[in-house]
Amino acid sequence: VQLQASGGGPVQAGGSLRLSCTFTGSTSWRWIMSWFRQVPGKEREFVAAIDWRSGTTSVTDSVKGRFTISKTTAKNTVYLQMNSLKPEDTAVYYCAADDTLIRSSWSMPTQYDYWGQGTLVTVSS
Repeated sequence: VQLQASGGGPVQAGGSLRLSCTFTGSTSWRWIMSWFRQVPGKEREFVAAIDWRSGTTSVTDSVKGRFTISKTTAKNTVYLQMNSLKPEDTAVYYCAADDTLIRSSWSMPTQYDYWGQGTLVTVSS
């Protein structure tokens, strides 16, 4: 399984970006697809996840109401729509996937077997 993330870049506070993550190499419907973010010196932080089969989503509280995770099944792509961006959203964003997770593990980066390469989001004030 390979994950290819894209869509990062510079944006001013209050602006929007949409990240995309396309995966190849699997036809399984059991995947949990997630977005994490990381800033230098800090641990990787859970942002959002989606159950590929059911469409059930989970979003961390700090971005709830601003970020939305969604998918396009036909394109094997998961999206992270980020609105009302703040400088504290600046980070490298990673997509991740796993097909063995239970719901309580969605936010744990150590539970994911597959990772994309990361895409940098820089929000200026």
